[in-house]
Amino acid sequence: MSGGRARRPPRGVVLDTDGVLLATAGIHAAAWKTAFDACLAQWARGRAWRPFDADADYHRFVDGKSRYDGAAAFLDARGVSLPPGREDARPGCDTVRAVAARKEQEFQHALRAKPAIAFGDAGRALAALNSRDVPRAAVSASRHARTLLRASGLDQLLTAVVDGTDAARLGLPGKPDPALFLRAAGLIGTRPEDGAVVEDALAGVAAGRRGGFGLVVGVDRTFDRHRTAPLREHGADLVVPDLAELVREVWGAGP
Repeated sequence: MSGGRARRPPRGVVLDTDGVLLATAGIHAAAWKTAFDACLAQWARGRAWRPFDADADYHRFVDGKSRYDGAAAFLDARGVSLPPGREDARPGCDTVRAVAARKEQEFQHALRAKPAIAFGDAGRALAALNSRDVPRAAVSASRHARTLLRASGLDQLLTAVVDGTDAARLGLPGKPDPALFLRAAGLIGTRPEDGAVVEDALAGVAAGRRGGFGLVVGVDRTFDRHRTAPLREHGADLVVPDLAELVREVWGAGP
């Protein structure tokens, strides 16, 4: 089914990693802010400049995308034109990849200071789906996903993982293109129309819809649910506050 709630529970589910399974979205947003603000200040040369908004700008321009695509999208929105740069660019402000490398450097520093953890509902929800023989794949544009999932213990509850390393190796475009989700669905043996995508990013929800998935679910963990309306506008059939409610509502099982 497309454009509405699935008639029967999905036979497989593809879940985003950052913000859905792991509490890492805030770490990514803070790293982007540090990187972008340092460059914006440098480019301003003493003039007034508008900082990167770790909520609005993060979700609009970079959430769910590869580092390069996210950096390029934000810089374009601010009217900053930079050359792409080399794949092995050092952290800096002179190319798009240098800005992306600066974000990666900040993210690594943050993880060393405070390791990422899984959301409390994630393990219980995955275990409940496993008990109902629903295959589960995690997807991420980040090349850190496998390491972080392993550290959290969630890897033991997943059928497959597709991350940024796989995307680079296979030449898969990032969200909102559905390539990562379609790859994950294939690995767990689920046709898109029989599967669900679970995302907190607008680009991810759009990718699920473009991929023809039977159910596209948005996760809005904000205290005031201010992300619910944008998630629906980008294609979510259903928006839930956590994975426990998703499992109860869609599969009729309690974590």
